[in-house]
Amino acid sequence: MRKPMDKEAGKAFSADHLDVWAFAQAGGQLAGRDQLLKYERLVLDTQAPRADLFVDWQAEGSVRKAPGGVAQVWLQLRVHATVPLQCQRCLAPVDVPLVVERAFRFVADEATADALDEGCEEDLLVLSHRFDLRALIEDELILALPLVPLHDHCPEVVPMVSTDPDFDAAGADKPHPFAALAGLRKDHGEK
Repeated sequence: MRKPMDKEAGKAFSADHLDVWAFAQAGGQLAGRDQLLKYERLVLDTQAPRADLFVDWQAEGSVRKAPGGVAQVWLQLRVHATVPLQCQRCLAPVDVPLVVERAFRFVADEATADALDEGCEEDLLVLSHRFDLRALIEDELILALPLVPLHDHCPEVVPMVSTDPDFDAAGADKPHPFAALAGLRKDHGEK
């Protein structure tokens, strides 16, 4: 896949060390298809990852004028992936599709990001000449993982009632905790 060129420097943009400012100024676009296995932190949260699963992503940079004419650097990110997880109902493997569509605004430094973060609706990142786009993609996919992965319809019927004869027998041998109160009612002549 051809990478967009920085018009001024004549170099290709790289997702591994992206010059965000130059990418945004050029209206750059990057896209890729990576094996899921390339995202090691994400794979740690999955169940039996396979080589046939992929992460498809697109990134687009832009410079937008804010009120007052201040230039703002933006990155639009779209990611589609399928990750193997464990269904929490039937405990069988389930492939879960993940979709991420986010816009990020870049600021000059951490202090600016911290100062603006409280009253800002957009996601803020620090401007870098060697930004790791794949690390951002991995972070966003990890955040998109469902807390409770489930099949739409489990492949096997899951029994929703369980019995344990030992537990039931142990409970039958114990007196009811309020049985003593019933005896007090009878002693005081109440029916």
